[in-house]
Amino acid sequence: MAELSSTLLYIAFIIYLIATLVFAMSLSDKKGKENKAAYTRRWGRVGYVLSILGFISQLGYFVTRWMASGHAPVSNLFEFTTFFGMMMVFAFILLYGIYKTNALGVFAMPIALLVIAYASMFPKDIAPLIPALQSDWLKIHVTTAALGEGILSISFVAGLIFLIRVVDQTSSTKKTKMLEIIMYLLLCVFGFIVVSAISAAAGYETSFNFTDKKEQKVELTYNVPALVGPPNGTQADDHFGPLVASPSWMNGEQAPRKFNTFIWSLLTGGVLYGIVRLILRKRIAAAIQPKLMNLKPELVDEISYRSVAIGFPVFTLGALIFAMIWAQEAWTRFWGWDPKEVWALITFLFYAAYLHFRLSRGWHGEKSAWLCVIGFVIIMFNLIAVNLVISGLHSYA
Repeated sequence: MAELSSTLLYIAFIIYLIATLVFAMSLSDKKGKENKAAYTRRWGRVGYVLSILGFISQLGYFVTRWMASGHAPVSNLFEFTTFFGMMMVFAFILLYGIYKTNALGVFAMPIALLVIAYASMFPKDIAPLIPALQSDWLKIHVTTAALGEGILSISFVAGLIFLIRVVDQTSSTKKTKMLEIIMYLLLCVFGFIVVSAISAAAGYETSFNFTDKKEQKVELTYNVPALVGPPNGTQADDHFGPLVASPSWMNGEQAPRKFNTFIWSLLTGGVLYGIVRLILRKRIAAAIQPKLMNLKPELVDEISYRSVAIGFPVFTLGALIFAMIWAQEAWTRFWGWDPKEVWALITFLFYAAYLHFRLSRGWHGEKSAWLCVIGFVIIMFNLIAVNLVISGLHSYA
């Protein structure tokens, strides 16, 4: 059953990739075609059907893995991140069904692919639940929170499309630089996947011995070359050694390894961004903009707002209300200021502020789009940095 589950996830990934290419074809320039609208609709329908088929395959992965493990497959970073990517696709399917905007697929599907590929870099072994997670609230709290984040992520996709469409690319400004930073960060996620995949294929491994803050001897294994080592650590082999030690304020014995991976992601993302810029010979957003000129900005702005209007209450229910009920049951307290609890609260407050500014202050269009982009950065910080760098009760990694 576990093998079938992995196969279904792989099939879903391939179908999502094909759907991305089909949606991109729907935006391609077809000069000389008398019925360009019909061409766009036809390829859009094909991409949409493929997205649904991919989602069904990934849903099959989810069900079969649940059957193999005996519990909801959201108990580690691989399972949660994979489910989060699936919820992004689900949200896209719902919103595309309403608005029929092909550009949404061009951006939403590759971002979901990045999330799923990112998940695949973590251990995939099925393990029994630890006692703290043996509760029905696991599937209720985590799945609802991931669904809310998936829907909110589509507001980022729509906001990014809006900004690429309307921001003047004829000169370098703060806005164009911010858009390029977003492109760079997306490439950093891809960079993490590249570095992890290459290291795994090469069978790379190096170890360190060090004493943690509890004065306990710890052996720490790295699966990518060590740029950042543990404080006062001794390398157990003659592989490439660390250039610097990890900051002393980082908690958890795995913090140096996580921070090393984080640094590799930033560096590889920078290299990839440089290569893309050399190929395009212009800013990435400037290269994409001509493909979006037939898109109505007002429509994309509405999609971003609707995504928040739907996703915000779902996220609130799962990440805060259900979480507090489970915390009271498990730890006899509703709130404990754990890093992930704090960032869930920050996410809630941010999107509450977004709705306030949107409805009360009339923040439509560009202001709204920038807020949607910032909101997604917060969500990804919670997923990546809080799990990989900051240690806490809720940290998966």
